[in-house]
Amino acid sequence: MTARVFDERLCELGEGPLWHPERGQLFWVDILNGTLLSRDGPDQLAWSFDAMISALGWIDRERLLVVSETALIEFTIDTGERRIVADLDLGYGMRTNDGRADPWGGFWFSSMHKDAEPRAGAIYRLVNGRVERLFTDITIANAICFSPDRQFAYFADTPLGEVRRVALDGTTGMPSGAPEVFLDLSKEGLNPDGAVTDAEGNLWIAQWGASRVAVYDPRGMFLRAIAVDAPNTSCPAFGGPEFSTLFCTSAREGMDADDLAARPRSGMVFAAEGVGRGQAEPAVIL
Repeated sequence: MTARVFDERLCELGEGPLWHPERGQLFWVDILNGTLLSRDGPDQLAWSFDAMISALGWIDRERLLVVSETALIEFTIDTGERRIVADLDLGYGMRTNDGRADPWGGFWFSSMHKDAEPRAGAIYRLVNGRVERLFTDITIANAICFSPDRQFAYFADTPLGEVRRVALDGTTGMPSGAPEVFLDLSKEGLNPDGAVTDAEGNLWIAQWGASRVAVYDPRGMFLRAIAVDAPNTSCPAFGGPEFSTLFCTSAREGMDADDLAARPRSGMVFAAEGVGRGQAEPAVIL
């Protein structure tokens, strides 16, 4: 199956798609341009920020959590009002990257060096109003998502081609063991980027440079792939009335003029209907 274009606006680095379950509306970001985007029926919406923004969560019908390179921000959709939830000091040359709400109401997000310096990144968790660092020594942390049975969190280190899995405490949602390699895609030359799980526990993962979102079962077995008319797929999300539509962001970053002429849809958001059975993202509890 090949995904269709959902929104034709061109993002330099599209990321962080989030289907708001109470509004029935998709939100996403363009990291490098510091832009929050949305589509509400035929209406195309956009809001500018004064820093790079990279990931989103929903708090309630009116508010989003926006992850920027300098702060976690409570954003009111209808008014554009912003309030700092927590300031971030990630270090010189660093920015945030991937992120997703966990089933306990926390929010996991990652950092990386803007020049992708090896092992400079980390993964953090916002919980009870505090930011805690969970893992370090990661170059480009992606694919943050959670199994529907609450047993595991997943994350990737993209340059290594690895997706890791870590057991979680069922009460607190904190890691209860050391991460282990769940998928090693390096031998296939695949670059794991953003990911989401479906209601059956399958992992849907965008593979940067491969023009696709690939699906793996809870044992790590490849099931199938959804083709996307853009080489640099960045992150998937389930949405739509039945959560059966797979959305996927893409990017133009790193492509030269010839590449862009050959793949002019790079940077758009794509959608494939009826491909799986997703679930609503949990709300973030501040």
